[in-house]
Amino acid sequence: MVEKLTASRRIFIIANYVVLTSLSLLCLFPLWHVLAVSLSGGAAATAGFVTVWPIDFTWKSYQFVLEKPEFFRAFGITVQRLLLGVAVNVLIAILVAYPLSKESESFRWRTLYAWMIVFTMLFNGGLIPTYLVIRQLGLLDTMWALVLPTSIPAFLIILLLNFFRGLPKELEEAAVMDGAGHWRTLWLIYVPLSLPSIATITVFASVFHWNAWFDGFMYLNRPENFPLQTYLRTVVIQRDVSSLTDIERWKDVSDRTMIGAQVILASLPIIAVYPLLQRFFIKGMILGSVKG
Repeated sequence: MVEKLTASRRIFIIANYVVLTSLSLLCLFPLWHVLAVSLSGGAAATAGFVTVWPIDFTWKSYQFVLEKPEFFRAFGITVQRLLLGVAVNVLIAILVAYPLSKESESFRWRTLYAWMIVFTMLFNGGLIPTYLVIRQLGLLDTMWALVLPTSIPAFLIILLLNFFRGLPKELEEAAVMDGAGHWRTLWLIYVPLSLPSIATITVFASVFHWNAWFDGFMYLNRPENFPLQTYLRTVVIQRDVSSLTDIERWKDVSDRTMIGAQVILASLPIIAVYPLLQRFFIKGMILGSVKG
């Protein structure tokens, strides 16, 4: 039987759709504006005439960016950081969350260690001490300077810990009766059952490493070692178009259209991958929040 909607209910539903659609458009507008600028002619973009639709439509800015070796070098460094950083984050999150998911009777100091991890979410050692540690370890201008300082993801550990605590204890008891130790129990029972939550923390870690720029700015001295977002930051700040040597060929390219094209190209991988993992993301967030 179809429920009959009252007038007030209809108004509420319509208002919800209007508000949510408006908020969605407001969130999409900045990215759409950058896309429109990147597809516009240099003169119109520099003059600030471009808002929603491209003016003097052209692909020249993308062609120019795709011919720059610096962009692809920074892109490759970011991919390397993403693969290494996400692998380290997920591995450490699993190894730390498993023992912390046990009851205090099984792991006496569990609560203390859990609060120590939570403490790092609220306070850190400071920018200068962290830089001095990285320098003393000889990690400046290396990939490890981007990966190791963020290798213990406190928020991801808490999320995975809550998911582990929500799994039936009977599964672990059965594994122990069959002679399995903690290592086999973790990798043969906990990890396979936690794939939605692991996919969730993988998305979080991927977005973090892809968007990070400040650590590259702090710990890398040579521009050829910059990841993509740090490279884009230098492009935006310097607004350097000195490489436009062929004036006739690149007459429709300006600093604004070039920056817009690079921002769009840098955003495409995350935009393409995120919808594929969205169902795991939502499911993992819900399941990971059931039990604390």
